[in-house]
Amino acid sequence: MTSRQRSAESNSLSPRRRTVVKAAAATAVLAAPLAAALPARAADEAPAFLHGVASGDPLPDGILLWTRVTPTAEAVPGSGIGPDTEVGWVVAQDKAFTTVVAKGSVTATAASDHTVKADVRGLTPATEYWFRFSAGGTDSPAARTRTAPASDAAVANLRFGVVSCANWEAGYFSSYRHLAARGDLDAWLHLGDYIYEYGTGEYGTRDTVVRQHAPVHEILTLADYRTRHGKYKTDPDLQALHAVAPVVAIWDDHEFANDAWSGGAENHTEGAEGAWSARQAAAKQAYFEWMPVRTAIAGTTYRRLRFGKLADLSLLDLRSFRSQQVAVGNGSVDDPNRTITGRAQLDWLKAGLKSSDTTWRLVGNSVMISPFAIGALSADLLKPLAELLGLPKEGLALNTDQWDGYTDDRRELLAHLRSNAIRNTVFLTGDIHMAWANDVPVDAGTYPLSASAATEFVVTSVTSDNLDDILKVPEGTVTALAAPVIQVANRHVHWVDTDRHGYGVLDITAERAQMDYYVLSDKTKANATSAWARSYRTRSGTQKVERTYTPV
Repeated sequence: MTSRQRSAESNSLSPRRRTVVKAAAATAVLAAPLAAALPARAADEAPAFLHGVASGDPLPDGILLWTRVTPTAEAVPGSGIGPDTEVGWVVAQDKAFTTVVAKGSVTATAASDHTVKADVRGLTPATEYWFRFSAGGTDSPAARTRTAPASDAAVANLRFGVVSCANWEAGYFSSYRHLAARGDLDAWLHLGDYIYEYGTGEYGTRDTVVRQHAPVHEILTLADYRTRHGKYKTDPDLQALHAVAPVVAIWDDHEFANDAWSGGAENHTEGAEGAWSARQAAAKQAYFEWMPVRTAIAGTTYRRLRFGKLADLSLLDLRSFRSQQVAVGNGSVDDPNRTITGRAQLDWLKAGLKSSDTTWRLVGNSVMISPFAIGALSADLLKPLAELLGLPKEGLALNTDQWDGYTDDRRELLAHLRSNAIRNTVFLTGDIHMAWANDVPVDAGTYPLSASAATEFVVTSVTSDNLDDILKVPEGTVTALAAPVIQVANRHVHWVDTDRHGYGVLDITAERAQMDYYVLSDKTKANATSAWARSYRTRSGTQKVERTYTPV
């Protein structure tokens, strides 16, 4: 989402930006600065597993395992150096690894930044397993994972953690720690902005860099993106969550650059920062190296997972195929030649929703699909809201980086849901750094007289700035003023919290899908506490959201 307007024209750079480009070029040939992406202990622990272990994309008979080995002290993320290293993996039924069910080995090389994956099959559905890696006589930490239920299984309950938007410099990842401590997740969903591309101090932190990322300049090259991923994977709270449950992840824009589209990004200057095609390719390569994600179609994150007869999960890629964003108020948002999904992905999504025989159809969706109009906000609220959402500061009706900027795709999708009587579609969304509970109306202008085609639960950011951060006011101040105005202008919005940081827990039964929203005490504190804030659910067959007063 838009959070920084560029002062330079697209064909020129400010002195600060030129310095960033020079720094990026220097990093490509100097490995030493990349050591900042590793803990200090790396120098005397090689080979070592310094970036944790992870699993992802659970199947009824399999799971994807991931780690990164540091074979020598110099072979840091992004360095492009280091010897080929054999990495063993083992999967067992117990933490002591006395009952091994699968094992094998893979070679880690500099060509893949010494990351490795093992796509393990032949496992039992709906079963908890333990796994670890080993190299050169060193074992990785042991971690827990879980397979999906059998495709035809009658599943009573599913529970997913739901997160998005984690800016390293803005605070600590306590949301991950609190989700890890639950011990009751079948999986967790990361809905995008797992990393951020900015240089140090360039992105919202309430004017305080809580902890500095690496590299310190804006990331542009393959080495840069690898280094940034490596830095994130040193976070103990992130490692803890990866070690207790499989992740299901999609990307949004900041895995590339702010407001990315198929041919560029707001935060990319063609030429001065290299070719967008090269930057996008580097970002994708690093992402697939560093994330336990399968690619159903090469170079994208759209794919579908199934969890018995209870739910399937369609995961979208809303950056690789989209048309460039247009200015707010520009009538071309309705142009049928413009797309957020691309034709092939939209057809795939429609076909999957229509053919689904599960009770619930979940959609992992990186930007908000519900319409969002701004009412008559006062000037002191409008300016930061415009900054956060990419709206003109004069104030207008929509954010064109969301589905609001691609209304023909949205109309086609919602009409498809209605005309085929497809029930129980729930969009799970991140990006906007606020928490929302929405109906998704066929016609927002006449809602609630218009039908609701689906529902949407939007989770707030893990750390990335929201309205109270931008205004530098006490938490809750802006929500009290802005939420009523937003809801008057958007009657399909049941709740919005513009201020707090945290995560969601989605609990699904045959009767309802419920999102419990949790908030952190202080994102800048490593020991931040977590508290339940609100819960909303959609009951089967209703296509509408309602409040419920206790978490699951």
